[in-house]
Amino acid sequence: MASHSRLEVFHRLLQGGLLPTLPSERVAETLAGARGVLQGGAVAVELLARGDHAYETFRAVVPQLRRERPDAIVGVGSIVDAPTAALYLAAGADFVVAPDLDEEVARTCHRRKVAWIPGCGTVTEIGRAEEFGAELVKLFPAAAFDGREFLRSLRGPQPWSRIVPTGNAVPYDEAAIASWIEAGAAALSMGPALTEARLLAADDVDAIAARTASVLSWIAAARQRGARRAVTSPKAAGATRRAPARRSR
Repeated sequence: MASHSRLEVFHRLLQGGLLPTLPSERVAETLAGARGVLQGGAVAVELLARGDHAYETFRAVVPQLRRERPDAIVGVGSIVDAPTAALYLAAGADFVVAPDLDEEVARTCHRRKVAWIPGCGTVTEIGRAEEFGAELVKLFPAAAFDGREFLRSLRGPQPWSRIVPTGNAVPYDEAAIASWIEAGAAALSMGPALTEARLLAADDVDAIAARTASVLSWIAAARQRGARRAVTSPKAAGATRRAPARRSR
């Protein structure tokens, strides 16, 4: 069963702003990637349910990480149906990420009070996901269209929506990461751009940790700039002005 509550998962993901994703084909490489991103400051890791041995890898990696880092949040991604979601929930997934919006997956996760993050590519899908209780929505496939402009436009009528762009749409680049945060991303999901296949194969935990720490610092800096702009904007300044008090006679 999950080691971290649904509320804790959402709170810590939003606070840190980064959700690394890892392949689940080889136990050694998956462990190297997980150790690296956690050492670099990430609070969670998403193991992708892809490939013939993904479930066996998940079953091997999760207990090891729980012994080494009991604070780590470990979830599963690429879940497309409720039976597969239930399988990984039984193996201890702290959250479930999907590439699409499936109501049965939502019900399965909510029945166990486990965080569910569906994939959506339209405003209508995002609205439906939120009706089914999604606190975070994965923007997928974000690289297939102008995801930043989509986010800016969405935030006008739906400022409450918390969107996480994913995949190849988020490169290991400070300016690109800042632009996603400035567009309104609640957090960022990164895969090979963060961990790189060559680093996983070489078991280079320190290099992965350094890259993760850099991304987290870029996210934090972009958020701080956004907060300063919000405080100094004309709208915010107008809200702080008060009409002079009327003198009593």
